[in-house]
Amino acid sequence: MPLRNIRTGCRPCLAFRCGDAGRTEPTAQGAVSVPSSVLVVIICRDGPSRRMRVLYIEDDDVLARLVQLGLRRTGLAVDHAATAEEGLSALDSIAYDAVVLDLTLPDADGLTVLRQLRARRNTTPVLILSARNRMTQRVAGLDAGADDYLPKPFEVPELAARLRALARRPRTLIGAELTCANLTYIPAEHTMRVGGNSIPLPRREASVLEILMRNAGRPVSKPILEERLYAFGEEVASNAVEVHIHHLRKRLAAAGVTARIETRRGTGYLIAAAGPGVAPGRDA
Repeated sequence: MPLRNIRTGCRPCLAFRCGDAGRTEPTAQGAVSVPSSVLVVIICRDGPSRRMRVLYIEDDDVLARLVQLGLRRTGLAVDHAATAEEGLSALDSIAYDAVVLDLTLPDADGLTVLRQLRARRNTTPVLILSARNRMTQRVAGLDAGADDYLPKPFEVPELAARLRALARRPRTLIGAELTCANLTYIPAEHTMRVGGNSIPLPRREASVLEILMRNAGRPVSKPILEERLYAFGEEVASNAVEVHIHHLRKRLAAAGVTARIETRRGTGYLIAAAGPGVAPGRDA
């Protein structure tokens, strides 16, 4: 989607607009609003020591301006997008350090934006800033892929501190849904989905499936599985992992899953899409 009507929050920049005829002319600083056929090149003066850059997706212009002003005073550069479309367009064009996301947008629900972002394998940290402050709503936002959730009303210094904390974390995508072949696993629900059917899993089997799917295509050793499945002091049978794998294979086969759990002798277990002519769920 074209980038348009995105108000930039970094220090004064030089922006040039290149039209269809190839002419280059300077644009107004601080705001970019151009038709989709026009290329905008923005040269920031922040240099190598640039500030942390944040995208704020919020449809309330008054609130957005106040938050922008407050965050700028803490040393952050803040861009504002008023719709889901503008926000996703900006994220496609610019590598932000973090996103502040409102959930009530005019063209889409904020959780839909979040899921689309994660489906694109975008690991930008997302902080939800919303008046939806019930516990179930906060849990839903975090399970949808948010990294933090701050209910309104809020204090700008706390928002800035949370954003700085998010920026310090390593960027790894911990998906709200995991997929392999025709199998989707939803960690928050301990449920697997196959062809539109949702199938709940026992706790241990759900944990095994999650570990394998987060490492899809890579072997996971038996000691690692035991370490992840059992806490200190819990008694673990010598064949506990083998039993969980056996039951899980049977469930996958019964559900028609086109992925299989392979045993790699001396290495461990892995899950992968079954090759042509290979029955899902059997040992390699």
